[in-house]
Amino acid sequence: MRQFETLLLLSPELSADSREAILAALVAVLEREGGKLVEMDQWGMRDLAYPVHKLMRGFYVRLVYDAPPKLVAELERNIRITDGIFKFLTVKLAERAGEDA
Repeated sequence: MRQFETLLLLSPELSADSREAILAALVAVLEREGGKLVEMDQWGMRDLAYPVHKLMRGFYVRLVYDAPPKLVAELERNIRITDGIFKFLTVKLAERAGEDA
């Protein structure tokens, strides 16, 4: 399995309970599809450099997970249909030392 990182930008209008529900649903998708969550960082509310969907602030969350490549497509599909997430970016992290490619 490869390691991926997804940065999510959630709406500032969401309550803490709504944010937790969204994140729990995404973690459930990861586990259901055979992935493993390595780390979840909630960076909190931050100002954006430019308006996105007429919003100037967003709640940042960073997910790091081990997953097969097909899981990334399913996770991103779920992100796209989830209300409250207005921007995301997924990248494959560099191979770890000593691992077979």
